[in-house]
Amino acid sequence: MINIEISTLMYVADMMGVAVFAVTGGLMAARQRMDIFGFIVLAIATGIGGGTMRDLILGIRPVFWIGDPNYLLVPVAAGIVVFFFAPVFKSLPRALSWMDAAGLAIFSVVGASWALRVGASFSVAVMMGVMTGCGGGMLRDILAGEPPMVLRREIYATAALIGAAAYALLRTVAVENGMAMAAGAAATFLVRGLAIHFNLSYPVYGATRFHRRDGD
Repeated sequence: MINIEISTLMYVADMMGVAVFAVTGGLMAARQRMDIFGFIVLAIATGIGGGTMRDLILGIRPVFWIGDPNYLLVPVAAGIVVFFFAPVFKSLPRALSWMDAAGLAIFSVVGASWALRVGASFSVAVMMGVMTGCGGGMLRDILAGEPPMVLRREIYATAALIGAAAYALLRTVAVENGMAMAAGAAATFLVRGLAIHFNLSYPVYGATRFHRRDGD
């Protein structure tokens, strides 16, 4: 019963992560003044792009969204909603940042978990966690003609890496899966949350230390 409840909870959380990431894809489409098809494409790419790359690299067949069409329907719906209500979402940038952090936390441990399930090593599991969390955003930015966020100053991929590594490490010492996922997700959310709250970023070329981001 407990395992079923945990599985259901993770599924719901995973869907919420897909929806939140899809909304950020729609907002990018709004910034680029795309048509509704562009909104849908960027929403799908952002919502399921990272997990798709993970499954293809790990050789998982069929890819997760083929077995469960809800993973496609959710970002499509999100893209359409943002197309009609983009100003509403734009008025909540802080809330979306925190929701995005929650999505990143979920995806980082889910990606690492799938890698360990198919027998991948610790390092591969961590990489798959980062890819699952950040891959969709990279696809979104590339499709929109923007420099990928993970290659800019944002402390984003680092948060996913820390969370995925924490999860994978706990699993290697036989910590129960649900507890390990909770701890890994919490680590990702904490690191990303601190970066959001204090406006922290990596130094750019020529700088010598961490600094606060301008504006934002």
